[in-house]
Amino acid sequence: MIGKVASASVRAVLVAVLILTPALLLPNVNSDTSQVVVLVALACGALTLFEYASVYPSLVEFRDAPPFNRIRFLSLFMTVFILSVLARGRMDPSGLTLFIEAVGSLVGTALDFPYSPVRLVLLSLPEAAPATAVSAIRAAAGMAYLIALLAITFFYLILKLYNWPSRSGAFNVWINLPTFDPTAGGDVVDRLNRDARVNLALGFLLPFMVPAIGKAAVHLFGHAMITDAQTMIWMVSLWAFLPLSLFMRGIAMSRVADMISEMRRRTTAADTPAGLLAT
Repeated sequence: MIGKVASASVRAVLVAVLILTPALLLPNVNSDTSQVVVLVALACGALTLFEYASVYPSLVEFRDAPPFNRIRFLSLFMTVFILSVLARGRMDPSGLTLFIEAVGSLVGTALDFPYSPVRLVLLSLPEAAPATAVSAIRAAAGMAYLIALLAITFFYLILKLYNWPSRSGAFNVWINLPTFDPTAGGDVVDRLNRDARVNLALGFLLPFMVPAIGKAAVHLFGHAMITDAQTMIWMVSLWAFLPLSLFMRGIAMSRVADMISEMRRRTTAADTPAGLLAT
């Protein structure tokens, strides 16, 4: 129990650090914004602590199936950190910020082709946006999208090479999929495969839909993505992270469905008499 609480505490601190990263790295953050960020960080850290310290799951999926949530956390942390460094470089340049800005510009330019998600992000900006702001958002979107692609590739390799999640021990559907009710009706495998396809489809469409939604809602939020660095960091980070999470969830649910199907086949083969198998 002590080890479980200690592990949950470490996770809570890491989540709080993630939330605080932009406010810690960006210069000239006003006190009101800092207070709000601290409150959000404390709330997210407390939620993480209670979730991982409790025996019964509530919201976090694949809690006992590493490295699913670790990959998601690291991808989001790297995205927020790099975007925060890019934004800091516009106000307080240094050797590190100039290097990351050069890499981000290269990646953003490479991914900025017709009909790409990065191009759609740029098209969602107002026509009067300064060239420097457009260049910065191009670099940020390119880096965020590249990190998401690397994360999904790494997770797929883990799944194939290490037979995830079988090597993690017995897979408990109730603990790892607390929002999925296997008794709700219908075959579990069919429902898992259907949910997997829905998640994969949404993960593919979100990078194209979010910029359009943002452009449609510009009259509500104004041009905060250009004028406020923290808004830009979180909007671009979530634009890349949410599709990544849906893709990973879809792949994981499809994998769980395959595991259940394989277990059923083995059980059927074990229960079938040897003479009947021979015929």
